[in-house]
Amino acid sequence: MLSYRHSFHAGNYADVLKHLVQVRILNYFCQKDKPFCYIDSHAGAGGYELSSDHAQQTQEYQDGIQRLWQIEGLPESLQSYLEEIRAFNGSKELIRYPGSPTIAQQILRRQDKLWLYELHPTDYKILSDHCQEDRRIRCEQSDGFQGLIAKVPPLERRAVVLMDPPYELKEDYQRCITTLIKANRRFATGCYALWYPVVARERINKMEAELVASGIRNIQLFELGQSKDTETFGMTAAGMIVINPPWTLMQEMQQCLPLLAELLGKEGHGHFRCETLVEE
Repeated sequence: MLSYRHSFHAGNYADVLKHLVQVRILNYFCQKDKPFCYIDSHAGAGGYELSSDHAQQTQEYQDGIQRLWQIEGLPESLQSYLEEIRAFNGSKELIRYPGSPTIAQQILRRQDKLWLYELHPTDYKILSDHCQEDRRIRCEQSDGFQGLIAKVPPLERRAVVLMDPPYELKEDYQRCITTLIKANRRFATGCYALWYPVVARERINKMEAELVASGIRNIQLFELGQSKDTETFGMTAAGMIVINPPWTLMQEMQQCLPLLAELLGKEGHGHFRCETLVEE
């Protein structure tokens, strides 16, 4: 199934959370001169025009990045995220939104490498065209779960992995956990960030329980919700599970997430989680 297009959802509150965590992790890794590898298992198109038919059909960005765009005095961690969005726009006007590959491309240095995987033919073409002149980047139109396993351990011995499948198939929830456990066994020191949607809370509870029982150490969870969990169809929250996070990440999220829940929540129902699932 290749029906999912992120262009309908670019810049929504789930993207704000995902890319905030991504920016903070990548900035931390860049503090050391030693090169590292960035692996994006489900890269998408790389960038999205907010004036497009897809974005205007849902207008999800208006309850996400748009609400933060003109606010001053935000915490430094949030400001660093917004700086990457502004860099992609090239002006003070919010007209487009970067995907995770573009954010990584902006942050990573000459000595770092990026491996990007995308199966959807249209999005892959846009992504590969965008990245073709950047020698640091390799794009593959292939399964990102398999690609991740093939790339670890990386030659650099340092890596940040972002896994954010569309979850079109219910099996993706289990495949995420199975792949993470396998990758961690091959490369235990890598930083792995898994994005998830809260559509059915029991699926997330199962993912958390399996990771806790896996024997993997040092796992943190960050979740941002716009509304209360519901039995009806629709995403009410989204989260990031991070294995081997930077030691600074928990404190940064504890500062940012209460504010984001207040700013991006619907009708006062915004909520968040900042939890250590497994100690180091």
